[in-house]
Amino acid sequence: MPLFKTIKPNNYSSIFIWKIEESFDELLQNVDLTNNSKERLFSMKSELHQRGFLSVRHLLKEAGYSDFDLYYNGNGKPHLTDNKYISITHSFIFSAIIISDREVGIDIEKNREKIKIIQHKFVNFERGFIHKDDDYIVQLTVIWGAKESLYKIYPHGGLTFKNDIDINSFQISDKKTTGCIKVKDWNKKYDIRFEQFENFTLVYALEPCKND
Repeated sequence: MPLFKTIKPNNYSSIFIWKIEESFDELLQNVDLTNNSKERLFSMKSELHQRGFLSVRHLLKEAGYSDFDLYYNGNGKPHLTDNKYISITHSFIFSAIIISDREVGIDIEKNREKIKIIQHKFVNFERGFIHKDDDYIVQLTVIWGAKESLYKIYPHGGLTFKNDIDINSFQISDKKTTGCIKVKDWNKKYDIRFEQFENFTLVYALEPCKND
């Protein structure tokens, strides 16, 4: 079973990353699914999505949970029955979860040229510091992933990436920055961390702690 990597960003958060190399049938083995999850799984038209869904259930096992410990609220936000925070992502051959005692969000994206085409939909404040150099696609992917991670933290939905979430200046070599959700009921700043592997960008947002 290819648990690709684990990350411990602080004392109260853990990240588990899976490289999806197994077939659908292999991933279906040794996982117990709720009836709702079975319905979701077999209603998916893409086997890629099915394998991503199942790999997340294997990551839950790695973290000491099962599918029965996971549920979703009306906005589609995942929760754990022990009240810890969880965020989930998968993209092509990778999936990841982050579990924490505090608010967290996570996103993984493949670095692709097409992000340049849609940048006008999510880049605003960030236009002041990004540069069209060799890292341009990665810069845009970090910004997208950071905004997606913060979007997942906000519990009420309805945020726009372009106007409601700002990501502060960074260098790719820094592997970190900060970001802010800018709505009246949730004006909060978060730590953002990111890294690259196998032409993918992993980004995650953490609620800052003064004692870290």
